[in-house]
Amino acid sequence: MDLLEYQAKNLFQQMGIPVLPSQQISQPKDLKGLKIPYPIVLKSQVYTGGRSKAGGIRFVENTIDAVAAAQAIFHLPIMGQYPEVLLAEARYQPERELYLAVVLDRSSRRPLLLGSQEGGVEVESVVGQMQQVIVDQEFSPFYARRLVLKMGLRGELIQTVSSVVEKMYRLFLEKDLDLVEINPLAVSARGEVMALDGKIIANNDALARHPDLTALCSQQPLSNRTRITGALPAGMNLVELDGSIGILCNGGALTMATLDLVYKAGGKPANYLNVGGEFSHHLPPNTLPERVRQGLEVLGRDRGTKVVLLNIVCGGVGCDDVTEAIAAHWRRRSVGHRPVLMVRLAGSRFDAAHEILRGLEIGVVHDLDEAIAQAVSLSKSKVA
Repeated sequence: MDLLEYQAKNLFQQMGIPVLPSQQISQPKDLKGLKIPYPIVLKSQVYTGGRSKAGGIRFVENTIDAVAAAQAIFHLPIMGQYPEVLLAEARYQPERELYLAVVLDRSSRRPLLLGSQEGGVEVESVVGQMQQVIVDQEFSPFYARRLVLKMGLRGELIQTVSSVVEKMYRLFLEKDLDLVEINPLAVSARGEVMALDGKIIANNDALARHPDLTALCSQQPLSNRTRITGALPAGMNLVELDGSIGILCNGGALTMATLDLVYKAGGKPANYLNVGGEFSHHLPPNTLPERVRQGLEVLGRDRGTKVVLLNIVCGGVGCDDVTEAIAAHWRRRSVGHRPVLMVRLAGSRFDAAHEILRGLEIGVVHDLDEAIAQAVSLSKSKVA
């Protein structure tokens, strides 16, 4: 379960991680009763990144400009998501920005500390320079200090940033989280630090132990609650939108790239589902066909989905193994709602895969652009 920024910052504040004065805005007129002095920043609260580049973060100097900016942000979709609430926050002028995260490293089955001297919207460009420290024994301040030193920080910042890392780790551990991220951690000219943005992913399997996190889930906007009922299979991540094309991929980067290309082609995604990459300790390659079948079952629960686009990269298994699972799903789902399938496969034994799906009214191609074009066309067709 992903938390919105304002929810993550509430948890930061409880742990003593410094955050700015802020106020939730449910409608533009709420800004007339704003308790934070101007200038402020207004932030769209959606479950996706890229807000700044999309125009979902705006700086304003007075109430008139703030109301106009809020109206624009409320009507601005970011990756297909409209905000139900905005965060109004005091403006902060950092001298530099850092990146910090605590994440569950599934390959080593250990918590992993991440840090970089380059944070903010361009952090993806310095992924190769990200410093890492695996917590392979009982946690102590030594791990946080080791990360900070590897990041190249000096002087008083060593202790200041180490303290933030320790609190992030304690939050990560106490709440059974999958991710705690601060991007950026701003550093002022006087050496003070401030968490300007935050991201938290809670582990769904541990929510029963944390009623406070379960309560946050119940506070999520109705438009962001699931239309697809039932539990997701382990290792799968689903986001629901408001279009008619379902997207099913194996791997986070592949999923987001496919989503962007569908939007670029004029399509409207109904949802996107990552069934998990091929290479991790809990998702071995030979489970990919079964995960694809399960993913199709999940997306088939949404009656608003007219077309499901599958973009699957087959590395550890052949394309024909995946299409056998697709065919098995298709034959079983002979009655009731059944969206049209458009399949793009990359990997070995593609010709055999094509032969399997030939007689099942399922399109299968090797070219991704062609698959997307056909899926978008089908989604606008009365036949679909």
